[in-house]
Amino acid sequence: MSRFSELVDVVRRLRGPEGCPWDREQTPQSLRGCLLEESYEVLDALDRDDPDDLRDELGDLLLQIVMQAEMAAAANRFTMDDVIAGVVAKMVRRHPHVFGDAVITDTAEVLRNWSRIKTEERAGKGTADQSILSGLPTELPALHAAHRMGEKAARVGFDWPSAEAAMSKVHEEIAELEDALASGIAGRVTHELGDALFALASVGRLAEQNAEVSLREALARFARRFRGIERALVAGGRDIHTVPQAELETLWEAEKARERDGDGDAQL
Repeated sequence: MSRFSELVDVVRRLRGPEGCPWDREQTPQSLRGCLLEESYEVLDALDRDDPDDLRDELGDLLLQIVMQAEMAAAANRFTMDDVIAGVVAKMVRRHPHVFGDAVITDTAEVLRNWSRIKTEERAGKGTADQSILSGLPTELPALHAAHRMGEKAARVGFDWPSAEAAMSKVHEEIAELEDALASGIAGRVTHELGDALFALASVGRLAEQNAEVSLREALARFARRFRGIERALVAGGRDIHTVPQAELETLWEAEKARERDGDGDAQL
C-alpha cells in the first residue's frame, strides 16, 4: 500500500461509523477555514525556509484536500481518483510542447499558449465569463490578486515594457494620491490609494517580485524590530506608552543598526 493510500484510509476511518465524532460532523463548508489556515501555514514555512516545518505543513494541507475529496465521494459528487485524473489531463493538455508536438521557444510563449488553452477550455465548458481575467478567486489577498491580474493581461501584450516604465505610472498615481489627500475627500483617497498600490504591484511583477511576498517580508521585519524596541524598554523598566516618539525613532534606528551588524539586513 502506498503512503497516499494510507492517508486516504486514515481519513475514511476517521469519518467512518466508529471514527472521530468531530471528523464525522465536518462538511466541505465547515472545513473552509481549516483549508485556508493550512495554506497560510505552508506559506509561513516557506517564508522561514524551514524544511521540517514545510514538510509537516504540506502534510496538513494534503489532509484537508483528502478530507474534501472523501466528503465529495460520500455525496457521490466525485472521487479522489477523479481529482487526480482531472489535474493530470489538465497538465498534459496545457503543456503541448512537453507532451505533444508544439514547439515553444521561451517562457513568454509558454504563458501565452497557456492563456489561449484556458480560454478554449472555458469556451468548451460554456463558461459565462470568457474574460482573460476570469478564474481569480475573490478570496485572494489583494496584492497577490493584483500580481496575478497583471500577469493575465500581460499574456496578451497589455503591459508596460519594463519595471522602470511602470514606475512612471507609480509617480503619476502618487501625485494623484497627494491631490486626493489635499482635497480631504475620503472617496478620492480610497480610489487613488488603490491605483497607487496596483501600480506598485505591477512594478514588482515586472521586476520578478511578488508584492504580496514583499509586503509579508516587510511586515516580518517591522514586527521583529518593533518587538526589539519593546524588549529594550522592558529591560530598562520603562512603559512604551510613555516614551516620546523621537526616542522611539532612535530605538528603531538602533534596531536597524543591530540587524545590519548581525546579518546585513538594513532595509526599511
